[in-house]
Formats: sequence, C-alpha cells, structure tokens
Amino acid sequence: MKIIVKGFFAIGLFLSFHNAPFAAEPFITVASTTSTQNSGLFKHILPLFKAYSGINVRVVAVGTGQAIRLAKKGDSDVLFVHHKPSELKFVRDGFGVGRKDVMYNDFVIVGPSADPAGIKGMTDAVAAFRKIQNSKSVFTSRGDDSGTNKKELGLWEFAGIDVKAISGSWYREMGSGMGTTLNAASGMQAYALTDRGTWISFKNKKDLVLLTEGDAELFNPYGVILVNKALHSHTKSNEGQAFIDWLISSAGQKAIGAHRVGGKPLFFPNATKQSGS
Repeated sequence: MKIIVKGFFAIGLFLSFHNAPFAAEPFITVASTTSTQNSGLFKHILPLFKAYSGINVRVVAVGTGQAIRLAKKGDSDVLFVHHKPSELKFVRDGFGVGRKDVMYNDFVIVGPSADPAGIKGMTDAVAAFRKIQNSKSVFTSRGDDSGTNKKELGLWEFAGIDVKAISGSWYREMGSGMGTTLNAASGMQAYALTDRGTWISFKNKKDLVLLTEGDAELFNPYGVILVNKALHSHTKSNEGQAFIDWLISSAGQKAIGAHRVGGKPLFFPNATKQSGS
C-alpha cells in the first residue's frame, strides 16, 4: 500500500511539475492576417512583447474575413487585420471594443517582366486593372475574402469590371494566402495585387517584378481591436488589452518600424495618428 501511495504521489508530483510552466505563463490568441505572419513581423515583435509582459501570443494567421469570423465567435482575444471598413463594422456591431491604428504599408501590382498589359510605371491602379482586362492577361486573385482580396475586388468594381462573372478565364481565383497566390502568379506569368511587406519578403519572384505603385487607393492601414468580453466572457480582456497597449506604445511602434527585410521597412507605425476608432 505504501508503494502504491508513493507511486501516486510521485505521478502527481511529476504531472504538477510537468504542467507548471504552462499554468504559470498566460497567453492570448490573436486572429490576424497572413501578411503579418508571412512578412516575419510577428516573429520579430512577439518575443519583445513576451519579454516585456510575460504573456505569450498565439497567432491564427488567416485572411481578414476569416479572422473577423473567428473573433465574432470568441475564438480569439484580439483582432489584428487590414480592412478598415470591416473593422469599423465589427466594432459598430458590438463584437469589438474600439479600434486603434497600428501601422500601414501599401498594396502594389506585380506581374511578369514582359508586362503584356503594359502597366509598368503606372500610378493609377484602376487604370492598370483596365489594361490587364483589355489585354486578357492572366491575373491571380487570392479569392479568399482577405483584406487584400477585398481591396482587389474594390479596384475591379471601380474599373467597372465584373470579374466574378469571368472567373476561370484570364481571371483566376486561388482561394489561398498571399504567398501561395504569388507562387501561382510566378508559375503562370500572371499579374497579382499584393501588400508590399509580403512582396519584399517573397523569395520565389522568378520573373515577377513590381510594376504599379504609388496610388493613394493602394494605401493599406492595419488596425487592432479587443474582442468584446460582454459577448464572450471567456476572452482574456486584460491580457489582450496589454498587447494592444504595447503595440501602440512607443516601444511597440519602434519594434514595428525596426522590422526590415533586405534593409527595407515592411510596415510604418502610425499609432500616434489615431482616427476613426
């Protein structure tokens, strides 16, 4: 009997010791985008936040539309995405508490160096899209309800082109993240809309080059929102707010601005210019 008791005591002590680090370290879940993940931003900033706060951050990196759906269901504590109209609606509908500007970059149009549509050097994205359509050049779309996909569809709409009606012809919907879509564009000698951060980080450019940039319509702001605890009582609002406060603090903004690939900044912090929150 003594041996059995000691055995159970030893097992209990082992389990207690084994699980202690997990119980001792708080964590939050952040629903975010593939662009923040694929660009290496989280790999750069999250260890800094952990060192500051002791809080681990688990990122679910999906398209903006899917990230919002996860947050609506209470499957994340924080939402960190890049489609401001959708973010503001998320708050208006009561799913989130406030919205804070964090950073921005921009979208660019990339394509084959041969540039069959003739858009190289253009600064009007809508006009560039019209030229792609007129030339029937292959265009790869994420087609995944992400922030990038929402922006792209908006540009086609401004151009007066119903791409959904011609999907599968020269317009190809990938239903995938930015990296996979760029890989497809590279393989098919196609055009694509991408955020600049992912483009700079992308390693498989092959014959793809940046062709169109600089349009104000291509501005790409990122916002962060705390999921409403009044709707989902299990969410970790204190820890989530700590992450948001750090992101928009001078330390967090400095960390974002310091993230570079090949010496080039991928995101520009702008928390000091809060608007529309």
